[in-house]
Amino acid sequence: MKFAENNRISQRQLYRQIVIAFIAPFLLCLFGKRQTLGLSGLTGTVLALIAVLFYVIFLVRLRHAFGNPCKTAGQIGGRLVGVFFLIYCIWGATFLLDLLGEIVAVSLGTGVAKGWLCLLALLVCSMGTHRGIQRRGRIGEVSGGVVLAAVLLMLFLSIGQGKWEYLQEMVWNSSFSEKKILESGYGVICAFSGLGMLPFSLDQTVRKKENSTGKTVSLAVFTLGVLLILTELLLSSVLGWGRLKYENYPILPLLAGADLPGNVLARFDILWMGFLLYSLLFSIGSLLHYGHLIVEKSGLGTGRLWIPLLVYGGIVAEMGAWSIRDYFPLYLEYIFVPGMLIIQIVFFIIGKKRWKKKLAAAACASAIFFLTGCGGVEPEKRLYPLALGVDLNGGNLQVTYGVPDLPKSTGQEKNGEDQGNAAPSIVGESFEEIENLYGRTQEKYLDMGHLEILVLGQALLDGGRWEQALAYLKQESVIGENVYVFCCDNASEAVAWTSPQETSLGEYLLGLLENNPNGSPGQAVTLREVYHEFYDRGALPSLPEIKIQGAELEVIF
Repeated sequence: MKFAENNRISQRQLYRQIVIAFIAPFLLCLFGKRQTLGLSGLTGTVLALIAVLFYVIFLVRLRHAFGNPCKTAGQIGGRLVGVFFLIYCIWGATFLLDLLGEIVAVSLGTGVAKGWLCLLALLVCSMGTHRGIQRRGRIGEVSGGVVLAAVLLMLFLSIGQGKWEYLQEMVWNSSFSEKKILESGYGVICAFSGLGMLPFSLDQTVRKKENSTGKTVSLAVFTLGVLLILTELLLSSVLGWGRLKYENYPILPLLAGADLPGNVLARFDILWMGFLLYSLLFSIGSLLHYGHLIVEKSGLGTGRLWIPLLVYGGIVAEMGAWSIRDYFPLYLEYIFVPGMLIIQIVFFIIGKKRWKKKLAAAACASAIFFLTGCGGVEPEKRLYPLALGVDLNGGNLQVTYGVPDLPKSTGQEKNGEDQGNAAPSIVGESFEEIENLYGRTQEKYLDMGHLEILVLGQALLDGGRWEQALAYLKQESVIGENVYVFCCDNASEAVAWTSPQETSLGEYLLGLLENNPNGSPGQAVTLREVYHEFYDRGALPSLPEIKIQGAELEVIF
């Protein structure tokens, strides 16, 4: 399997796209009339950033659930979810486009009518939004560093204009209350709500593993958080606490004073404004891109034409009595953010195949706080496979669970007790069917948390269905990525093998790698390395081979 490289972006491109898309909306919209300023604002911002960083950990695990909403929630449910997120994209693009029209009129005074200006900007932003994400990735990679450096330079040049007396005025006059902290913190969280669009694209666009994606998004959030806190301090120290009460866009007068040393250029703030307008245009284009992507993935057709028309329709309506700048923040606070979190939690539960068991597990976990007594499945009623074999049998998948004799291997067996090594094998068309068959035919709960060895059969490798096995392992969160991976002519036979000393395959191979002086874990291939090769070039690395000749077993590295 070969990936289409023209539909992928790197971690660096993802980071720069996030930063560019959020800088201008944050700097222009978050500080009006002291909404997030003062001691309460600073405290709320810090708490909100901590909450968003934890949210990112949850967010990157939704890539598979949102990769195909109709497959996860059904045709009707998937389309309703698509419509919910699509409304956000349309309203968000309308809000930013209206903001752009006002900022240009106030700061640059072009004399062009707002309707024509918004139409021109919309045409520019909507070009190429349907052609995949790589083009936007290249734009972000080229311009992301420049925009970020320009904004940081602007803030740095503003430091010299600050007055300690103004900062003290902010400390003494700003109130510090729990209510204001929660209001400002929730406002920052709503501002970050655009991150909720990422799961729609992570499944197809980011090459590296999930942990790397989480670090990239977290780094972008941290960068934006530092900019927010620095801007909050600068606005109070440069403009003064009294003036900030009347400024809708306090960043604009801050820009006007951020000149180069020696006043080299007159009206240097126009250059800063150029960078913010570029970021604003990129934000609008990003919302249009995700709107098209959501329409496509939700089976709603194509939004190439009608999404921009709806956005411009909102601009035309806004020039009447209806003001999107009044209603959009309320929509974020009371509708979109709560609704998005509920949808994402539900998708996280049902996004993996065993959603019914996960719902039952969540119910059991909640019952701990209300009921007394023991919960969960007792250890003696669980099956702990140490090795797992996956192969093809007559065109169907065959999964074999290698379970060691735990009392004997741990030295806790009693006289006359011999559990023996077990290797139940189940055949089915898919892993979901195999799990269902296991639940109907085996008396013990399957606990994969102790898996150490994975054996892939040669027929599975030759048949190209090893990708199906990797997808199954990926969705099983209890399986670690330090599992050692081997190949064998007959995976079922290998997993069922026991040494003359009655040692199971899992115990034997672990001992061979970790306890034998001639063995080394470095010689083996881990599941993490398999994932890396799979996502990097769509192939498997060279796997150690297991050879069985009678009672003897040999591993060829």
